[in-house]
Amino acid sequence: MRLLGKVAIVTGGGSGIGRAIATAFAQEGAQVVICGRDRQKLDSAAREIGTDQADCLAVSTDLRQPIEIFDLVTAAVERFKAIHILVNNAGVLLPGTVESVSEDAWDQTFSTNVRAPWLLARAALPHLRNSGGGSIINIGSVLSTLGAPNRVAYAASKGAVLAMTKAMAVDHAAEKIRVNCICPGIVETEMVAAFNMDESARKRRLAMHPLGRFGRPQDVAGLAVFLASDESAWITGAEYVVDGGYSAI
Repeated sequence: MRLLGKVAIVTGGGSGIGRAIATAFAQEGAQVVICGRDRQKLDSAAREIGTDQADCLAVSTDLRQPIEIFDLVTAAVERFKAIHILVNNAGVLLPGTVESVSEDAWDQTFSTNVRAPWLLARAALPHLRNSGGGSIINIGSVLSTLGAPNRVAYAASKGAVLAMTKAMAVDHAAEKIRVNCICPGIVETEMVAAFNMDESARKRRLAMHPLGRFGRPQDVAGLAVFLASDESAWITGAEYVVDGGYSAI
């Protein structure tokens, strides 16, 4: 019960990495607020995440809308009276090169992957201060520091997430608010499944991972628990790559 008495907001909590993180937090005793745009997925996740020890609140939220971010934070505080942890997990991956990506796709990528975490952190910070400090965990990507074909908007946005993490860590360290970034590689989620890799492409990509498999959402969730807990009390501004060895080659 490493997070007993803590209240956490996890964006994109209805599926994939976000759902795994919210589940792990609840298992460690945290009260959890999950958000996303699919009400049915959220309600299903909330029923599964909630336990006898930890409640889970689902809030339907479009993170591209500032008023809905404000409503999310307000709902969390009204329900649980505090915020100690914020996980900025929600994101989009729209493929394209500099020439092929549309302006709308570029704007949607940055609105979801960069602007929303900034606005959420800004809304949550007063409550983290009132709690005597806390932990903000931003979900970046191995493409925060590496390049990949057909990923120019996504890579640029995740590079911004990592830079923002480090700047926030410096700004808020004196307030005992820690800010760290988890940078996953290819994780078996709905986002990855949507790309419909054929067997040949899947084998090529698997061969780029020394550990011989793609990640699972739980591989990220365990690290998130550590960064949310007091075990990481002297860690801020850090980048944690979770990629099965992909970036080591």
